[in-house]
Amino acid sequence: MAAADTYPAPPGKADDAHLKERTLTSHELLKGHFLHAFRDTVRLPDGSEASREYVRHPGAVMVIAQLDDGRLVLERQYRYPVHAVMVEFPAGKLDAGEASLACAQRELLEETGYTARRWARAGVMHPVISYSTEFIDIWFAKDLTAGERQLDAGEFLDVFTASPAELLQWCCDGRVTDGKTLTGALWLQNVLSGAWALDWQDSADLDAAR
Repeated sequence: MAAADTYPAPPGKADDAHLKERTLTSHELLKGHFLHAFRDTVRLPDGSEASREYVRHPGAVMVIAQLDDGRLVLERQYRYPVHAVMVEFPAGKLDAGEASLACAQRELLEETGYTARRWARAGVMHPVISYSTEFIDIWFAKDLTAGERQLDAGEFLDVFTASPAELLQWCCDGRVTDGKTLTGALWLQNVLSGAWALDWQDSADLDAAR
């Protein structure tokens, strides 16, 4: 079968009915401080049934913040599930009812001490589509002003800066393996090359529009 017959239309344009699953029942497995897990029974496209276990997540943001000299604001943080210190872009979970930009501004200030005058929403990523509803809004920030960090109790991380070239090399050689940061590096690379455009707006204008 030719490739054109296998994929007759671009993603999102085809009739997806032959791929969709229909929820029959849903059971809560765990409701912890952070995780909210479920097991659903679904009807598959061929009429058979299967179970799906997944985590409901309120969503998060990631901030790609650049200083005037082009260097990036990054973090080093110990991540218990993988028992390793990871290099990451600043990021954090949305509070209930919190707007994406407000969360990005809050997380950047709390974790790094920086505020930004200019913001641009780049897009969204789904980091773990096989077992979570989580999405991460990707924000770029510039015209930064340094200030005092406001870390949460029990939160420990180092803030440092690196050039885009350094970050990309770390992604290449395996020193950066965090999925959202790898995606952020891809976005950054395309923005810096001019291949992908951003719609920059003043934070005051964005706040007024909320």
